[in-house]
Amino acid sequence: MSSPMRSACAPSTCKPADRPLLPFVALAIGLAAIAHFLWEAMQLPLYTLWRTGTPREIAFALIHCTGGDILITTLTLAAAAALARIFCWRPFGWRIVFTAIALGAGYTIFSEWLNVQIRRSWSYSAAMPVVPFFGTGLTPLLQWLIVPGLALAIVGHRYRRARRLAR
Repeated sequence: MSSPMRSACAPSTCKPADRPLLPFVALAIGLAAIAHFLWEAMQLPLYTLWRTGTPREIAFALIHCTGGDILITTLTLAAAAALARIFCWRPFGWRIVFTAIALGAGYTIFSEWLNVQIRRSWSYSAAMPVVPFFGTGLTPLLQWLIVPGLALAIVGHRYRRARRLAR
């Protein structure tokens, strides 16, 4: 007869949150979606598509890449939230932010390498600064360091403020 599985968390750190998290998660993804769209639009001139593509191809790339960014944001935040649940991290704390950013940056390095070097799905213009060793464009990497970080910082601040006001 086995004993029931116990939580690895101390009871004081695993209490259900005072505030529902889903609206804050949705806000984080929404803010990141807007910022990803703007970032993608601003970095388009750093890709050869900007000069060689038709307006329709450019618009498709902008929508397609933003959609991918939203998916990656959602998945990396879900993975960070799953780890937070296992390790009892504070909602929207630095561990969740760091984990989501690290996962997004890691995926970006892999995806840029795969699509630029292997598949040749897109290419950088001469204006794109490239990170040595990785060969990844600097702006896509910065995007994954800045956009989720800002979105999660804003939402984390709002979450903590809402918890203080609810007390």
